[in-house]
Amino acid sequence: MELNKITDKVSVSPQITADDMVAIKAAGFRAIICNRPDGEGADQPSFEEIETAAKAAGIEARYVPIQSGMVQDDDVTAFSDALTELQRPVLAYCRSGTRSATLWSFHESKKRPMPEILAATMAAGYDMNGVARRIANGGKTPTDMGDAKFDVVIVGGGAGGISAAASLHARKSSLSIAIIDPADIHYYQPGWTMVGGGIFEASQTAKTMGSLIPPGVKWIKAAVAAFEPAKNAVILDGCRVVKYDRLIVCPGLKLDWEAIEGLEETLGRNGVTSNYRYDLAPYTWQLVQELKEGRALFTQPPMPIKCAGAPQKAMYLSGDAWFRNRRLKDIDIQFMNAGGVLFGVKDYVPALEEYIEKYGATCNFFHNLVSVDGPAKKATFKIAEPDTDARTMTVDFDMMHVCPPQVAPDFIRVSPLADAAGWVDVDQATLRHKTFDNIWSLGDVMNAPNAKTMAAARKQAPTVAENIISDIAGRSAVAQYDGYGSCPLTVERGKIVLAEFGYGGALKPSFPSFLLDGTKPSRAAWFLKEKLLPPIYWQAMLKGKEWMAKPEKFKVSAE
Repeated sequence: MELNKITDKVSVSPQITADDMVAIKAAGFRAIICNRPDGEGADQPSFEEIETAAKAAGIEARYVPIQSGMVQDDDVTAFSDALTELQRPVLAYCRSGTRSATLWSFHESKKRPMPEILAATMAAGYDMNGVARRIANGGKTPTDMGDAKFDVVIVGGGAGGISAAASLHARKSSLSIAIIDPADIHYYQPGWTMVGGGIFEASQTAKTMGSLIPPGVKWIKAAVAAFEPAKNAVILDGCRVVKYDRLIVCPGLKLDWEAIEGLEETLGRNGVTSNYRYDLAPYTWQLVQELKEGRALFTQPPMPIKCAGAPQKAMYLSGDAWFRNRRLKDIDIQFMNAGGVLFGVKDYVPALEEYIEKYGATCNFFHNLVSVDGPAKKATFKIAEPDTDARTMTVDFDMMHVCPPQVAPDFIRVSPLADAAGWVDVDQATLRHKTFDNIWSLGDVMNAPNAKTMAAARKQAPTVAENIISDIAGRSAVAQYDGYGSCPLTVERGKIVLAEFGYGGALKPSFPSFLLDGTKPSRAAWFLKEKLLPPIYWQAMLKGKEWMAKPEKFKVSAE
């Protein structure tokens, strides 16, 4: 017997027998729903047999038979009535459990977000993506086949999405292009480190989404609920359907604050902050200014995260401020890193280690933040060093800058587009989906092994645009992405170590070393970060002007 738990109150299973009832009772079930019509299979016990055995075991049984592949709206109502009336936990069964899982999905569709439904059923072994449109329609059978159709649909209006739209429009202005994004505000997220260091104002990093959508591109202000790649459709909340010829997926990633116990309740108070949120970055600078003595923790979770250097950028700028106001000697800086190295590309580590020494910071590797007690100002870390048993350690703090764990968005993780880890599954050179050849992805959401940075998206957008235009013309991919990413490591106010690298950690400097040696701290790199990159972002990248971001052509080897 196979019992597949969907929630604490509902499980589903393939066909059960009367002999299974003792085990079902022992598992704690108080009721059973049969969703398989009698006589469907030669070796199938009748509902009467199941009901008799159930009553003998003190379990209530209900018959809600569903024809295979024919879940009608009245069936959903009958199943919902049964769930409401029966004592729980309930076990629902059919031949394989799929009909029961489908009915549960439709029943829950009015009160649970679709990603939560898809995740719960998938964890139980049932993929409900095929009925996602009906789940989005509150369990009712949808009557429409599509509300809009575009040549190219782009999911996500962040750096990658708007840049890709602008690059496509610049190449072929006749294309009908739509960007789907529910946000009102677009953020220049690389600027939040500077806000937390007292260099930028938060308002400098935000603009209205409407002001940035390229002319001629349609903005659909809605959230995506699910994908139907076999039907070239994107399902929006409310069951609206947008059809496409080609799709670009770039909604960014999810900051998983709730993965750390107690963190959400204390963010923005009790000395706990994060430059990973627009509203919290100013609080970082406030805490730095107010702290006169005590312990400051800076945390980094396991990879992947967006801008892998950001957790230590916050530490360096804070240390520099305390150095300048002569408080550094009274402040204990602790860098709590879930990883085992200071930075993933070794060429930049020597320069960073000099600043670790300058600020008297202690590097604690393999330390992963698992819980926070804000009022008590205590943080608990799981320490998982190689070849040793994992243990926990609780540390007092006066200030703590947290970098949260990061995962793919819920609606991506449960979609047919995702790999086993939840990221969009692409070819790392062409950024084309490995299964669906009219889908591309870029930015933080896809699984190519590059650094998740704005600079990476700046290079990826033209590559995707070039390859889509080539695909429209009936040709193969012509451009390749080499994994380029940039991480301007703000080691002090006025100096930056400009890390630029591609796949495998290969150095990819944009400037000759006599102009700017990225492995050493420089004022030139600071000028680039503070003065040049923001206008390049707003006025060039988001407008399809590919300054220093021209697509790299595929190299054809001689045979």
